[in-house]
Formats: sequence, structure tokens, C-alpha cells
Amino acid sequence: MRIVTTQWLLKCVQHWRLFRSFVFLVKVQQKFKVKAVLIDLDGTLIHTAPEIAVAINRMLASLERPMIDEKQIAAYIGEGAQVLIKRCLTGQFNVEPDAAEFAKAQKLFFEYYAQNVTESKPYPQVLESLLALKSAGFRLACVTNKPGKFTLPLLEASDLLQYFECVVSGDTLAKKKPEPDQIFYICEKFGLTVNEVVLIGDSETDITAARNAGCYIFTVPYGYNQGCEIALSDVDAKISHISEAIDLLQ
Repeated sequence: MRIVTTQWLLKCVQHWRLFRSFVFLVKVQQKFKVKAVLIDLDGTLIHTAPEIAVAINRMLASLERPMIDEKQIAAYIGEGAQVLIKRCLTGQFNVEPDAAEFAKAQKLFFEYYAQNVTESKPYPQVLESLLALKSAGFRLACVTNKPGKFTLPLLEASDLLQYFECVVSGDTLAKKKPEPDQIFYICEKFGLTVNEVVLIGDSETDITAARNAGCYIFTVPYGYNQGCEIALSDVDAKISHISEAIDLLQ
């Protein structure tokens, strides 16, 4: 029977840290052979939380409800406008609000968000990164759960629309992320198989969509993942910014 000592425990911790570092290095050094790069919008390409928060709080004020902190609203982003509104009405992730109030809230949010959606700005180096990927020969697509009436004006106002050969919004198809349908749709449009594309996103929603589809998944740390850190073991690569993606692709 082994006697557990402090020294033995310290050695175990050191070995575990070395193992984690080795796994990290292997993942970082791995090259992924793909032909297309699919990129999420909110929290990956563009910092949209401030404008969404303004629209949400105007909606809540109109409903005579208390305002919500922007950080909390950002944690609710990721699964489409309807889910966002429901979370803001209930203060919970999986609770249905009153149907009549939800219908009124959605109408108000859409009205207010249409007024400021184009004010959101891309994260630093996004334009340069898209240009580099496109110049390297990768086909680009934007895949988002955001309604189309907000997606296209935002991409155009941000000067990003020109880089994308295909844009799939949250209402383009019957299903959206975390379902794989949007990824399959883009692959069909591009004439590619799922193992020839990579999705870059910021949340568990993106990870699940990619895994459901069977494509590669890279994540950035600065987006909206309900306030949780993404584990390295859940993705093919964690990059600090989309500018790093090109170094992992071939």
C-alpha cells in the first residue's frame, strides 16, 4: 500500500502540468488541411454586446421591468434573438416566459435593435485577418444565429461583408446552431465535405454545432460563452484571435 506524502503529491501535480503542456504543444503545432473557414459573428468577428444590451434594456424599460447589467446580457448571447429575449425576461437559461409578454418583448427588441445594430465594431485585426485568409485561398463563410435582417446590415456597415462568399443567418434555415444544418448548408454550397472546413467561434454553441457536423472547431477566448472558459480538450485549437488561425491551416 502506497503511503501518500506531500512530496509524492507534488510530483503528481508536476507530471500533470507537463502532460497538459505537451497536449497543448501538440495541438498548437498540428496543421489542419481545410479549404473553407466558417466564422461566427457575435463575440468572434464583432463585439455586439454593448448595442444588444442597450436594445434589451430599452425593451425592458418599455415593459416596466428592471434593467439588466451588460455583462449578464452578454452571458445570454449565443443562441439567437428569441432565446436571448426569453433569458432576459426570466433571468434564467431554460425557462419559458409568458407567451403574450414574449411576443410584445420580441417586437420591441427588434424595433430598438434595428436602430443601433450597425454601431457595433469588429474586434481588432479582424479585417486584416479576413483579408489574409482570403488571400491565402481559403473560402470564407459567416455562420450566425443572428436574424438575417440584422446580420447583413451589420456586416456591411463593418466593411466585412465583402470577404464572405456565403452568409448563413439564424433564420436562413429551419434550424440553427447548435444543430449542424447551417454547416451542412455551407458545405453543400461550396461543394466540400465537412472535414474540409473549420468553424471559428466563441461558445459552447459553436463547439456543439461543429461536433454535430463533424468539422474542425477553433475558439477565441474573448466572446460570449455564458461567462465560462472553454476547455482545450473540447476543441481542435484555442486561438487568442482569428489572426492566429492561418498559422494552423494548410
